[in-house]
Amino acid sequence: MIRKEGAKILIPTFLISFLLILISSQLNWDVLWILFWFAFGFFLFSLWFFRDPNRLIPDNPKAIVCPADGKVVSIEEVEDPFVGKCTRVAIFMSILNVHVNRVPISGIVKNVEYIHGKFMSAFKPETSLENERNVISIENDQLRIKVVQIAGIVARRIVSYVTAGDDLKRGERFGMIQFGSRVEIFVPPTVHVCVGLGEKVAGGETIIGEIL
Repeated sequence: MIRKEGAKILIPTFLISFLLILISSQLNWDVLWILFWFAFGFFLFSLWFFRDPNRLIPDNPKAIVCPADGKVVSIEEVEDPFVGKCTRVAIFMSILNVHVNRVPISGIVKNVEYIHGKFMSAFKPETSLENERNVISIENDQLRIKVVQIAGIVARRIVSYVTAGDDLKRGERFGMIQFGSRVEIFVPPTVHVCVGLGEKVAGGETIIGEIL
């Protein structure tokens, strides 16, 4: 499946590629063929980027699933105003990862806050506080968690499908970030973190933690 957000890029690049190959076949100018392959290559890349594969969501009721594809780049003990004392796990999403984000636990969205900021490399730890980001707080009868979508040096658009009051199911899609980014999840001490630094994870499938 391809995400609908890609339509604004996929449709124009496909049409441009189609027109270029029609004109190139008539005029046979080298520069037009170069432009065609550039446009068509970008179309194929965009098609790959906006892919949205189905995921097998774990049925373990104590599992908290990973909110994003990528690589775990940070695991830190922090204090958060919504979660309290907690562990923050940061996942770096490269430009080649699936960029659809998935809900870690079933629960009610208590708050969604969009914060404007910088567009530094999402690999840097300071992006947690300085970059443009979208903060989603979720609560159920067992715990509170927070998920933060963070824009990167290339990513300039954060997409969120949820609002305060929404009743979410674990593993469902809640948004995406376009072209390389970072996602962080904050979990309380009652959760045992199951991933390690450098580990590659898959959104909706990898169990990032288990409720004790």
